Amino acid sequence: MNVFELTRALIDIESITGNEKGVGRYLTGLLGELATAFGGSVETMTVEADRFNVLAWWGEPVVTLSTHIDTVPPFFPSSEDNEYIWGRGACDTKGIIASMILAVRGLLEQNIRNVALLFVVGEERNSAGAYFAARHPRGSRFLINGEPTENRLALGSKGALRYEITATGRMAHSAYPHLGESAIEKLLDVLENIRKISLPVDDLLGPSTLNIGVISGGRAPNIVPDHAKAEVMIRLVEDGESTRKAMHAAVEGKAEAKEILTIPALRLGSIEGFETTVVSYTTDIPAFGGNWGEPFLFGPGTIHVAHTAEERVPKRQLEEAVALYQSMVKQLLQK
Repeated sequence: MNVFELTRALIDIESITGNEKGVGRYLTGLLGELATAFGGSVETMTVEADRFNVLAWWGEPVVTLSTHIDTVPPFFPSSEDNEYIWGRGACDTKGIIASMILAVRGLLEQNIRNVALLFVVGEERNSAGAYFAARHPRGSRFLINGEPTENRLALGSKGALRYEITATGRMAHSAYPHLGESAIEKLLDVLENIRKISLPVDDLLGPSTLNIGVISGGRAPNIVPDHAKAEVMIRLVEDGESTRKAMHAAVEGKAEAKEILTIPALRLGSIEGFETTVVSYTTDIPAFGGNWGEPFLFGPGTIHVAHTAEERVPKRQLEEAVALYQSMVKQLLQK
């Protein structure tokens, strides 16, 4: 298959986080054929029941190309026109997987070895696959992580700090609200405090940003609510310590703040001859902890359409990415 056909085949296997088994099996078979043809090896790394990473390598791994195989919901299948391939995961990251596989196939055809492919589960939720891989390194010195950067090498990426904010109260008849205690009103007051936090700004990465992504609570319109919860995500431009302190100060005495995920901001290296950029999203790179080598961040597509109903990847960038991944690997193998 060419890069367009492989991208569409991968998109059409639904792999929303937690349901990656189908695409994992497909990749295991595909990489098994490539391993047989060029004298490599393939292994699945069981992360938890029915969820596994897929690792393939040729020679002693020096450079590993890696990305995630899970997507956000909802699933929708592939389509294409003259300019784009569309579908869930088109740019985040089924097109990247296809580009990486075909790049490695091209390197093997040139008799270039010491390269690996590592596809992991769970990036869209908690980086479970990357954390597992970090505990089982294979000696790789360089990690090329794939996320949509419009085929530019990212010099930095923001981190993430995710909280669940829970407020409790006391139920009462809504006609007599003074007999109860509204958890929703408590939560609203806390969220207002959180919105007033002065977040850090970085010269390279820009400002931290805050998103209140989920709010839930209450039982019925005529009941004073005894429970309410919000999920909050902050895109970090530092290690998160100052933001963490500010969050707890905003919540203190009114609700409970449960820290779900912390990924610090990253500054990354460059490679001669590649255009550069800075991205505001978080990746699996911190979860790898350097155990798969010095990290680089690069991939086709734009993050601006990822996680949307308009997700797509430019065909031109997919073709370019195959050649650019090969160029990156060749330069890194010479270091």
